[in-house]
Amino acid sequence: MKITRLTLLLLICLFMVEPITFAKGNALPFQDIGQSYAKEAILYIHEKNIMNGTSAEHFSPRQAMTRAELATTLVRLLDMEPVTPAVPTYTDVKKQAWYYETIQAASELGLITGNGNGTFSPAQSITRQEAAALLIRALKEQTGAYGLNSFNDRSSIAEWARPYVATAAELGLMEGSDGAFHPNQALTRQEAAMLLYRVLQNEKWQQTINSKAPASIQLGWQYGQTTEEYERSIGKSNVNVLSPRWFFLNQDGSVASYVDTSLIDWAKQNNKQIWAMVGNRSLQENTHAMLSSKQESTNFIAQLKAAVVKYGLQGINLDFENVAPQDREAMTAFTAELATQLHKVGAKLSVNVSPDWNSDWTEAFDYASLGSSADYIVLMGYDEHWSGSPNPGSVSSLPWLEHGLDTLLKEVPASKVILAVPLYNRDWTVNSKTGAVTSEDITLTEQNTRIQKFGSGLNWKEELGQYKAVYQANGITHQLWLEETRSLSQKYKMASERGIAGFAYWHIGGEFPAIWPSLRNMAKYMAQ
Repeated sequence: MKITRLTLLLLICLFMVEPITFAKGNALPFQDIGQSYAKEAILYIHEKNIMNGTSAEHFSPRQAMTRAELATTLVRLLDMEPVTPAVPTYTDVKKQAWYYETIQAASELGLITGNGNGTFSPAQSITRQEAAALLIRALKEQTGAYGLNSFNDRSSIAEWARPYVATAAELGLMEGSDGAFHPNQALTRQEAAMLLYRVLQNEKWQQTINSKAPASIQLGWQYGQTTEEYERSIGKSNVNVLSPRWFFLNQDGSVASYVDTSLIDWAKQNNKQIWAMVGNRSLQENTHAMLSSKQESTNFIAQLKAAVVKYGLQGINLDFENVAPQDREAMTAFTAELATQLHKVGAKLSVNVSPDWNSDWTEAFDYASLGSSADYIVLMGYDEHWSGSPNPGSVSSLPWLEHGLDTLLKEVPASKVILAVPLYNRDWTVNSKTGAVTSEDITLTEQNTRIQKFGSGLNWKEELGQYKAVYQANGITHQLWLEETRSLSQKYKMASERGIAGFAYWHIGGEFPAIWPSLRNMAKYMAQ
């Protein structure tokens, strides 16, 4: 048979088309989405790794969406990091569960709430009205009362859910069927896919999700670590400003120097600034002698300035504690002159202060004047209950810290304030016979170890923004008010809402790894 030119052309076209059609057919990641109205949405969000299938070959589009699944997809939608907590927020969210880390991240950000009794019911299907609430909350949209009139079953929508459903409908995120919203009907996986797809197709929401946390100061103090240990810890952290404890006030008013130039080289290589800490070892008499002598204070400032120039430091962190109340004016004048001299060589001055509770401990600090001279005021947001306190308690409860920060912000602009949070804790005991209170300073890593080793009764104290733990060891009752991802992220959120310049951490090496992604999540979410 003679093959004509037309026949040959048809055969070529046929062989060109078949492989492409075959490839496209096999490209579907799931066998059960071909007839789904949400096929395009499913493919899109699967490609973005926001929502996976129920198995390697199945998406189960008509299957009910669980609370754990929706929480996880919201974390992925917002581009947040999973968090492995020291203390799980919910008792029924187990460590071995695939959604353990994403539910923790969602909980810390406030995207989800539990059942009010410490449980979450992760395997329970989520209703359409619950999904509306979670999504609108995650997108931080203002809720309204309009948008319900189109639904003939609006009376079935729970009172708490109405603003969320109305907003979701008005924004075009959720639709009903047959004139009804079906608020108590389980959200299907294909419906969830459509929700997420609509969010990602909205230019405003897409820009919000892709936004980055604004650059802020993240200062970490070196304490109890060698230079090598400190560098390793910094490398795993969010810290961009190093503060090694290099300079101290001597009894004769001179500067004791402990500079390690290897850290300076490392900082340059890793794009970190150094604001070396200058301390007075809390020695009131030595501090008074230097502050009250014009010659000594001038010499002390000159030595610090020379060290900044010699080592190419970007700043100084002044940590004078236990300063006598009568040295208030001298402390103010000293700080002003130190700032002036450092500014001449292009260096910054940050000054550490304690929260003002009208005590002798803080009487020497004129917050407004110090804030006027220095580049930054660092509020040391810890030691609410200190070593030697008459009663056991939190190192830094949320309301105590909030009061201290708000008091400072009345005197110093937020753009000049850095909040320091604790990466340590205190383990408290009370003698049952004498009532004597003792405490031991421990790192957060040690805190977690003790809770796991001895077991403990844990209770979340909403009014404190912390867990309280009680455990028994050798017949003695111990109490801790925990600092972990949940408590620290709440502190971070509270301070970020006030527009402060950044955060500091006392001390680097006291943390456990999950702290950093938890705080990164909060910083990013606050910026969205």
